[in-house]
Amino acid sequence: MADIKDPENTILMELKGGTVTIELLPDVAPAHVERMKELAREGAYDGVVFHRVIDGFMAQTGDVQHGKDAASLRMAGTGGSDKPDLPAEFSRIPHARGSLGAARSSNPNSANSQFFINFKDNDFLNGQYTVYGQVIDGMEHVDAITRGEPPAEPDTMISVKVAADA
Repeated sequence: MADIKDPENTILMELKGGTVTIELLPDVAPAHVERMKELAREGAYDGVVFHRVIDGFMAQTGDVQHGKDAASLRMAGTGGSDKPDLPAEFSRIPHARGSLGAARSSNPNSANSQFFINFKDNDFLNGQYTVYGQVIDGMEHVDAITRGEPPAEPDTMISVKVAADA
C-alpha cells in the first residue's frame, strides 16, 4: 500500500485486480481536483466503465451519465455529469506514465467528469489537457484494463473513494 501523505487529496480506485492509489494535485488544478472528489463522494464513479482503452496510450473512463447502464453503454464517452464543464487548468506537469488527465472535446474548457490515465509518457499531450493527478500505487492494475474502443467486455471502476473517507 502506498504511503498516503494527504488523504483529503488522494483517490482510492478499486479495479478488478486491486486498488489504484491516485495522488491529486490541488495546487496545479484545483477545480478538477474538487470535481473528482465531489463525484467520488457522491458515488457517481462507482461502476463506470473504461470505454476507450488504447494499448500503449491511455485508459479513459468517467462518463457518469452513460457509463453505467447497460442500455446506454454504446453512448459511453459522450456524456458527463450534471455539473457545469470546467475551464482548462493547463500546467507544465507532463503527461507521464500514470498521470491523470481531464478528457474533453475539442473545446479546451469542456472537461467535466471524464478522465484518462496514461499508460506511458505521452508528451504530445502536454499543455493541451489538464493534468490533475498521478498514480502512486497500483499501476499494474491500470495496465491490466481490457483494451478496446470500446472494449467488448469493458472493465469498470468498482468504487472510487477519497482516502479521507475510506
